[in-house]
Amino acid sequence: MSFLELKNVSKSYGGTPVLRDVNLSIAEGEFVAIVGYSGQGKTTLMSLIAGLTKPDSGSLTLSGQPITGPGPDRGLVFQNYSLLPWLTVAENIELAVKAVFPDQTPAECTAHVDKYIAMVKLSHAKDRRPSQLSGGMRQRVSVARTLAINPRILLLDEPLSALDALTRANLQDEISSIWQSDRKTVVLITNSVDEALLLADRVIPLTLGPGATLAASIPIDLPRPRDRKALNHDPQFKRLRAQITEQLLGFGASRTSSTTRKLVLPDIMPENLDAPRVNRPPRRLSEEKQETVVSL
Repeated sequence: MSFLELKNVSKSYGGTPVLRDVNLSIAEGEFVAIVGYSGQGKTTLMSLIAGLTKPDSGSLTLSGQPITGPGPDRGLVFQNYSLLPWLTVAENIELAVKAVFPDQTPAECTAHVDKYIAMVKLSHAKDRRPSQLSGGMRQRVSVARTLAINPRILLLDEPLSALDALTRANLQDEISSIWQSDRKTVVLITNSVDEALLLADRVIPLTLGPGATLAASIPIDLPRPRDRKALNHDPQFKRLRAQITEQLLGFGASRTSSTTRKLVLPDIMPENLDAPRVNRPPRRLSEEKQETVVSL
């Protein structure tokens, strides 16, 4: 039995289909990346798995139990950090920990929070507020807060897309390191093929909407740990990148069509602005006549 399973899941908004007949099966401990164009329903898919929205049809199950709403067994890392600005790094994480583990003593809670702050290398900034952090540091707090509630599955909704290239690369390495140490089940939503290949065991392209669905999954059999510099020279990495990119481009090409239409131009001629202005109607094409001038 699959750990996470979606069967024939469809979702519409205002009568417009966003996702249609989505089928997905993920094993426990697997790292799966879903790649696709922006605006095609990736975040909607993540919201369905997180239980933040309900499907119009189909079913979602985690360990055989139906997903009917949000819960601490699914930790969602948002794209926009979602930190409380008046709380420090430690207090933002502590708030989530106390909600999930209310029976912990103050000492246990502090030790628990400190463990995950250290995991994302922010121990030196634990007493700072979000306004005192860079974008990359805020996203690390968001990751630490989600990991601290010890979810059974980690949902990453394009968490690195708003970061600069260097910060994004550093956080990719940290996510990979955390996954290899904890081996939690991870679902990553991204529009970066290279990011998916660097992190995932399996990559699944999302087709174009309206009514997008998941295409066939592509196993990523690159050895771990993966070094981004070495991957750039790996023939298998290049082949997989080309395969996924061509598939995504193919979705776009299938939506492109040419239409030949007859254009009807207005039956009117442009005025000669250099000619004297006279009170007469505009000249029309149908009024133009040909004449033959004979030179003597």
